Amino acid sequence: MGQALGAHPWAYPMLEVVHVIGIGLLIGNLLLLELRLWRLGVAIPLRSLARLCLSLVIVGFLLAAASGLLMFATQAEELLANRAFTFKMLLLMLAAGNAAWFHGRGSLDRPDGMARGLMLLSTLIWVLVVTLGRWIAYV
Repeated sequence: MGQALGAHPWAYPMLEVVHVIGIGLLIGNLLLLELRLWRLGVAIPLRSLARLCLSLVIVGFLLAAASGLLMFATQAEELLANRAFTFKMLLLMLAAGNAAWFHGRGSLDRPDGMARGLMLLSTLIWVLVVTLGRWIAYV
């Protein structure tokens, strides 16, 4: 399947488009939620915003993950040897652990300094993931 995707002239570019849309949904909605945790937009109930934003974060993640796996299939050997790709994968695991910590401690029910710190860390991790994703082509 990876070879078929790599051979078709528009398949890989379309996967990249889907990947970017997924990343945009994921990071954009995390930023909205983070801004609310930092007490901006307090007129919007946190739980209501979180329900909407986190649903879109999941959709974005699924789009990015599915397209990313398909792109990986087209050049698995080269990507596994690429240090930027390896570090990106490690950061994705760190992002998952950070999200588990955020939700496991009930941060939406107590939007305290720890919750804000975990959201800030999440944003930083995702910015690094995107940065490393771009570096993959140049390393």
